[in-house]
Amino acid sequence: MLTNNLLYDFSQTTIPTDEVDAEWLTKPRKWAIGEIQRFILFIGPISSIFDYLTFFIMLYVFNAWTDPALFHTGWFVESLFTQTLIIHIIRTNKIPFIESRASLPLIATSVIIVAVGAWLTVSPLAGALGFVPLPTQYWVLLAVMLVFYVILTQVVKTWFIRRFGE
Repeated sequence: MLTNNLLYDFSQTTIPTDEVDAEWLTKPRKWAIGEIQRFILFIGPISSIFDYLTFFIMLYVFNAWTDPALFHTGWFVESLFTQTLIIHIIRTNKIPFIESRASLPLIATSVIIVAVGAWLTVSPLAGALGFVPLPTQYWVLLAVMLVFYVILTQVVKTWFIRRFGE
């Protein structure tokens, strides 16, 4: 968990290099804690859905009931990938990566950190971190899950913006 948090924190150090979409500069906006809280309550649980899906896959597809290191490794990778990806989805009201892209440094640190996280599972440090190599099928399932994660989060975010405003 600490390794995951440390890597994620590094990936977010370039947030200050990012710029908001042009339309956010046309009029001042207030920070309202109630609106932020409501956004968190709608968007936040999506991550948990995919964590639970990962738990299910690790236990029932890869039979990790008796292999805690495999379970731990699979969750570590999924968690790092999804939490690094979410910043690109919530940073804009537009479609991420298509209509609005983060700054190059933020994209670069995101890619580097998920690559490092994936590499750690097969690196010389893997044993010390309690990681084991993940089956090829895991990576395929992870890719599919990430696509659905982006789609679901974008759909909920778009609905939220239409329902509650910016």
